[in-house]
Amino acid sequence: MWPCGGRRQRRLGGVAFVVFVLWLLLRRFNWSELIPLRLWGRTLGLQTENSQFLLEGMPFRIFGGSMHYFRVPREYWEDRMLKMKACGLNTLTTYVPWNLHEQERGKFDFSRNLDLEAFLSLAAKNGLWVILRPGPYICSEWDLGGLPSWLLQDPEMQLRTTYKGFTEAVDAYFDHLMPIVVPLQYKKGGPIIAVQVENEYGSYAKDPNYMTYVKMALLNRGIVELLMTSDNKNGLSFGLVEGALATVNFQKLEPGLLKYLDTVQRDQPKMVMEYWTGWFDNWGGPHYVFDADEMVNTVASVLKLGASINLYMFHGGTNFGFMNGALEADEYKSDVTSYDYDAVLTEAGDYTSKFFKLRQLFSMIIGQPLPLPPMIESKASYGAILLHQYISLWDVLPSLLQPIKSEFPVNMENLHLNDSSGQSYGYVLYETVIFGGGHLHSRDHVRDRAQVFVNTMYVGELDYNTVELSLPEGQGFRQLRLLVENRGRVNYGLALNEQRKGLIGDVFLNKTPLRNFKIYSLEMKPGFMKSLRHVVGWSAVPDYFVGPAFFRGRLWIEHQPQDTFLKLQGWEKGVVFVNGQNLGRYWKIGPQETLYLPGPWLWKGSNEIVIFEERTAGRIIQSVDIPYLGRTQYVD
Repeated sequence: MWPCGGRRQRRLGGVAFVVFVLWLLLRRFNWSELIPLRLWGRTLGLQTENSQFLLEGMPFRIFGGSMHYFRVPREYWEDRMLKMKACGLNTLTTYVPWNLHEQERGKFDFSRNLDLEAFLSLAAKNGLWVILRPGPYICSEWDLGGLPSWLLQDPEMQLRTTYKGFTEAVDAYFDHLMPIVVPLQYKKGGPIIAVQVENEYGSYAKDPNYMTYVKMALLNRGIVELLMTSDNKNGLSFGLVEGALATVNFQKLEPGLLKYLDTVQRDQPKMVMEYWTGWFDNWGGPHYVFDADEMVNTVASVLKLGASINLYMFHGGTNFGFMNGALEADEYKSDVTSYDYDAVLTEAGDYTSKFFKLRQLFSMIIGQPLPLPPMIESKASYGAILLHQYISLWDVLPSLLQPIKSEFPVNMENLHLNDSSGQSYGYVLYETVIFGGGHLHSRDHVRDRAQVFVNTMYVGELDYNTVELSLPEGQGFRQLRLLVENRGRVNYGLALNEQRKGLIGDVFLNKTPLRNFKIYSLEMKPGFMKSLRHVVGWSAVPDYFVGPAFFRGRLWIEHQPQDTFLKLQGWEKGVVFVNGQNLGRYWKIGPQETLYLPGPWLWKGSNEIVIFEERTAGRIIQSVDIPYLGRTQYVD
């Protein structure tokens, strides 16, 4: 999946006729009765027969939409599901992010916003079937495609293959995941009608035995529903596995694309697993949008050809925290915090023109009245918020952080932290002692971006494009500090095994490798942020101050909290925390200019806001009721 630019003028053109034809062809199918709570005595499940799907022996068309529970506050899950139903959809698809459920090796979390069982049960309650996409790899513009970073501690690791170190980890993960999933399958009374084997493996295809391994890992743990694979056209023939239905992903319906499925599997129903309703954004680029009329016209054309479809995304949500992924084609590009995706619903769950156009289309096809769309949640503008106190990162270090001492630089994943699972996200500070100045060269060993300081004086930055700096001369011994940010691991392509972060090799001063480091982990987990409140040394913010530093202020809310958006005009680059919740990154290069702050994460009364700013800080931030995701560019 690769972004492209340029605007093309497109309009619906003839969609009314297409809708009428579809209505005549398909009105005999009454999908409204085929919902989880109205089917009893289940034995057959989702089947394929004579190029169509059958559900419990009845013809069935999948009208699906993607929504990821880990990108949406739990309090809003049901609202988004009701909006799916109101749009005319009957199936929800979701990925399962391994790197959230097992952040440290052997420690599993399926609670709170990661309560998969509750999410799937809620889908059933609201009359939605589920296609589950458990990975282990999910892509999804998510850090390392959902794979936990501790896998990369092994220098020989071969991700997405039958390499023993990888399969042993997958087996342990599936041993915990599948007992949650299995009871929620269709034949056991649950909403899951299909399970996807891995994800887009045809574009990776490094091990011909791998897909069979994943399939058997699912079957051996009790998966009994229909299996599927998912690939773009070029990867279809390389991502197949016997016993799984192949599905295709695209945004443009090229002539003959769906018929191409017949070349890899005959007499099978056609399914578009990912019809891309929009696109994702990278820092430094535009905000991509996809023409609503063209989108609906393509959906109508797919359905006219008799295929089932899943809208990726129906609701994108947010890459909260440090969880965004990245691309690495000609150059490294990290994804923004927002996963709005120009989807059918906005990042905050509001309706778009795409929703109402699709609702009209699906309503005509189904031939039954659809539920009324739920009311949208009001958004609040709380105005200016003063950040009245700050503390320099250099003053925080001795109070909160115990350094790791190492003769050589150590990459983030191999730091002895988190019960030997290493550090996954955030920043790492490398300190060493130098005598004099000279020529500093990274040898391209910085991942992904390093601010360089001599003592506390900012010297410059090292990244993929800048690999050398001149350090000023000075008398005596001085501290050289490299504050390295992990901007997000690549989630798609052939470079997954090379996604270690921090300093991944030697850095040289005057052609001599630096040695004897103090290494500070700045993962900024909830425990660290809580301890930060009690550190001695917070001071009033001066008229001008240059980071890195933490800033804090208070937002007072008189009434029931509502969703809002934080605008950080005058700030340069950093991360925002509200009541301990990591909202994600901001960066003045855009395109994203506001961060989404969900109402359920706010409290009536006083709310703590903490900002970690790398360089230039403002004095205030603005709470506004309208998001701004940047200059738009149409996907061509």
